[in-house]
Amino acid sequence: MEDKHMLMIPGPTPVPEKVLLAMAKHPIGHRSSGFGEICAEITENLKWLHQTQSDVLMLTVSGTGAMEAGIINFLCPGDRVLVGNNGKFGERWGKISRAFGLEVEEITAEWGKPLDSEDFRKKLEADVQKHIKAVIITHSETSTGVINPLETINKYVKNHGKALIIVDAVTSLGAINVPVDDWGLDVVGSGSQKGYMIPPGLGFVCVSQKAWEAYETATLPKFYLDLGAYRKATCKNSSPFTPPVNLIYGLQVALEMMKSEGLKEMFTRHCRLTEATRAGVKALGLPLLADDEVASTAVTAVMPTGVTAEDIRSTIKKQFDISLAGGQDHLKGKIFRIGHLGFVSERDILTMIAALESTLITLGSQKVTPGAGVAAASKILG
Repeated sequence: MEDKHMLMIPGPTPVPEKVLLAMAKHPIGHRSSGFGEICAEITENLKWLHQTQSDVLMLTVSGTGAMEAGIINFLCPGDRVLVGNNGKFGERWGKISRAFGLEVEEITAEWGKPLDSEDFRKKLEADVQKHIKAVIITHSETSTGVINPLETINKYVKNHGKALIIVDAVTSLGAINVPVDDWGLDVVGSGSQKGYMIPPGLGFVCVSQKAWEAYETATLPKFYLDLGAYRKATCKNSSPFTPPVNLIYGLQVALEMMKSEGLKEMFTRHCRLTEATRAGVKALGLPLLADDEVASTAVTAVMPTGVTAEDIRSTIKKQFDISLAGGQDHLKGKIFRIGHLGFVSERDILTMIAALESTLITLGSQKVTPGAGVAAASKILG
């Protein structure tokens, strides 16, 4: 049957009909007063979502573009940075930093395990000369479904005094509590295709006063991603370059939906969906990559035995038109990932678990007890 596709990947995520309809409107001039009013509303709601009074800037980029902007605007060639690497995206921020001539030291953990905050404490306390200029952390590692101890690591960064904390919140913003001001985060990057519930194309960077002070002496090259230009334009409810007007229509509605639900309620929903997903998967006899205590509430990584991850993904897509994400790099073919962030409901989780059970039976799995997955998930959701 056409038009029944179900997207259960960690991005892009499902888009509400209200958002789709908003994006279908005729565009207006991006220098018009009407568009300026929309930008003013969005800016205030972005600050609400980030729980901050600092600047939140909107760029026409993906999450990677937001993170690149968050790195290059506040550093100089040769600056020393610590990069947490326990997955594909932590690895990416190290590559970007090296591409711009930064001196990169990686603090690593096995994929599927969280970063050890003590490793950061030791490095930061040993830096008595204050050579470390930034610590770059992925909060929710999309490639493995692991949440990293951002709050604890940030305390050690604050004790250091000089270094900035630069955060990849691409899959955590909107799904996990990220209280920017309470934690004193300096730079926080995110992307529209995750918890924001709109298609890819917009990136967001939240910038603290401490980071703006670093901006004044930063010398890495930048033009389109010069956040100073975005700050000036945002103060005038505008953009330094042509923005995607119709995506911004969608963002306006999505933020209204998020405010209507409420921050606490939104984070509670994501926790419930995560618990139900993990309970259902376990009941089907499928091992999970990340332990419960470090599991992201945005994505769950599953490491099947007896049947291959790619057979599961292809079969559930063919039989039920449900998309699950695959593994990346050395985990390709070994895991599949279930996205449960953004516009995802309890019904979606139960549907996905039931389809996954049927898929395993089709593939000849001997570990499945019929009905066990939905029963386990329902116990959490009931």
